[in-house]
Amino acid sequence: MSGHSKWANIKRKKEANDKLKGNLFSKLSRMITVAVIEGGGITDPSLNSKLRLAMEKAQSLNMPKENMKRAIERGVGQRKDQLQEIIYEGFAPHGVSLLILATTDNPNRTFAEVKTTLEKAGGKIAQTGSVSYQFEKCGLIVFDKNKVTEEKILEISEKLRASDVEEDEEGFSLYFPYELIGKISHLIPGVAYKRLEIDFKPKIKTMIVDEKIEEIARVVDLLESLDDVQKVFTNLQ
Repeated sequence: MSGHSKWANIKRKKEANDKLKGNLFSKLSRMITVAVIEGGGITDPSLNSKLRLAMEKAQSLNMPKENMKRAIERGVGQRKDQLQEIIYEGFAPHGVSLLILATTDNPNRTFAEVKTTLEKAGGKIAQTGSVSYQFEKCGLIVFDKNKVTEEKILEISEKLRASDVEEDEEGFSLYFPYELIGKISHLIPGVAYKRLEIDFKPKIKTMIVDEKIEEIARVVDLLESLDDVQKVFTNLQ
């Protein structure tokens, strides 16, 4: 099994396991609240694309509507949460670069937790800008392989100006310019997709041997188990 396919398999298993974690709804709530705050208090998902993405993800993971409503309410009014989105940069063992996306009301606390977790796992925190240049902020849309043809994917990729298309056993993943995220419903009207989100795709990739991939997966898992960390992006090939 190649390193690429092994890492892909680990990611799929991890995504499935994440759905079972007790703090999943808490993380989703924070994501929704931050989307409202950063959107200037706009609570209509049709007018706030980041909120729409957060709510779509929450719905796909069966988050109750009441939970989503409370999360939206925490982003408006005089008593709104003081949450903010922060990206920390770091290195896992074997020179693998990491972007660590967090939502927090206490950046100092979150930084300390991320730094300690990384160091205990054999990694280290990095200075701002020393890792981020290796990644490109983009949109990621995923289609179910059983619901869309290869020909349709090629047509969609042209409409979205996709920079890359990946295929696995479950579906097709298209990476496209970030600025088009809010225009998806107009660009591909009526086309059902499995997932739509913001992604950080590596421009500079690192390849490691199979036996070390589990080690990197453990580092990512430890970081994503922190309450404030939403997602970790790596530059693994």
